[in-house]
Amino acid sequence: MSRTSTPARPSQLSTALARDRLGVAAVVFFVMSAAAPLTVVAGVVPTGLAVTGLTAISIAFLAVALVLAVFAVGYVAMARHIANAGAFYAYIARGIGRPFGVGAAWVALLAYNSFQIASYGGFGAIAAPLFADWFGVELPWWGISLVAWALVAVLGVRDVAVNGKVLATLLIAEIVLVVIFSVADMLTPDFAASSAPLNPGSLVGAGAGALLVMAVTGFVGFEQSVVFSEESRDPRRTVPRATYIAVALIAVLYAFSAWAMISAAGPDPVARAGAEGPELFFNLASDRLGGTALHLGHALFLTSLIAAMISFHNIIARYTFSLGREGVLPRAFGRTVPATGAPKNGSLAQSALGLTAILVYALAGWDPLVQLFFWGGTTGGIGVLLLITVTSAAVIGYFARNPEGEDAWHRIVAPVLGTVLLLVMTYLALTNIAVLFGVAPGSTPTWAVPLAYAVLTLAGVLWALILRRSRPQVYRGIGMGARSAGHSFRDATSEAHQ
Repeated sequence: MSRTSTPARPSQLSTALARDRLGVAAVVFFVMSAAAPLTVVAGVVPTGLAVTGLTAISIAFLAVALVLAVFAVGYVAMARHIANAGAFYAYIARGIGRPFGVGAAWVALLAYNSFQIASYGGFGAIAAPLFADWFGVELPWWGISLVAWALVAVLGVRDVAVNGKVLATLLIAEIVLVVIFSVADMLTPDFAASSAPLNPGSLVGAGAGALLVMAVTGFVGFEQSVVFSEESRDPRRTVPRATYIAVALIAVLYAFSAWAMISAAGPDPVARAGAEGPELFFNLASDRLGGTALHLGHALFLTSLIAAMISFHNIIARYTFSLGREGVLPRAFGRTVPATGAPKNGSLAQSALGLTAILVYALAGWDPLVQLFFWGGTTGGIGVLLLITVTSAAVIGYFARNPEGEDAWHRIVAPVLGTVLLLVMTYLALTNIAVLFGVAPGSTPTWAVPLAYAVLTLAGVLWALILRRSRPQVYRGIGMGARSAGHSFRDATSEAHQ
């Protein structure tokens, strides 16, 4: 009696991200959307003026861009050797050690989720009064945030190229608006070209550290070009080009717009920034462009936040996917939808976390603008700065063991210089943490945030050590990316024991 075998049904999930979907422009759109240029220009610049009392914000942006460009030399060089959606996690695991890589992964998840969830609070809190003004409808902030959350959740499980097209549209619109508003500032009657924003001498002294760290937050997202390396066309060329283009564009845009804003704000821009806050950017240009431009500016300010949400959601989903694929998190997170290449389970997990945060803040009656948007963004910024600093050191460690294919500038000189500069910036961030959070020294955020990152790092290290003892095959695959998903660890075991 013959037996008829039933053909196996095709799997609805895979362990691979979509290949060859993103070119240089698309990666730049993802990176710059996470940086949220309009949000930084309208929010970070006036806040930096008001909090520090210093006008040297333009030179601060340029100085930070220079430091990050030096860091990027070794960073993108490492990307030529390691294509992994886990980025920081993979690089630190391969450069310093697997336990520290897992610790970095926990830190990255907290830092990027802080940005993502903060954006929901900021969007709802800023949109509610605007909707009341535009449409005469009083809506709760959390109701508006839930609409944005739903949009991001749907896009999160779609093809990454679809997300790229949405981000391209939103990003181009906000960049054009920033340029037009900045030019309008130069045409206002009170405009007087000021050298103060470009005076490097202002970066020495009280408040300068906080100003530099605030400038760093404006670049958060640039480092995520390597997250999309597995989905890029020719990643060895795409990732470096996208990284350097993004840093350069962000630096020029920020420096120019900050200079124009301060020059148009009259004899005391610090006082105006303190009194008007983010509205300073819009008010200055609307004096020349009119009320319609003001409304358009506010609308694009909201879409800037949406673009940031979409970008960070994609970043977080890919980190979660990378950890799941390697077995550091449950394997279910390391699955994608073959038709789109989207890391579906990682995306759904982030959506669930975002929904929970919105509902908790709504039920508790907490301030979505200060306690979610401002504090969450600052928490994320500190975490990313810590990760960049450790990753810079990891680049040195990796090339010390694997020097092939890179010259001394990429392997040693730039990484060492970048690490020293980043250590200085990290020190400034931690010593100015009260200023960054806008609270009194010793207040809860000043110690709770560093403690949370320290605890997560320790927890990740301990979890990696548990894996080394209980699941050595999984441990050997940490940081190996797609190769670990196939359970082939010949390359991993050939490396030095970490």
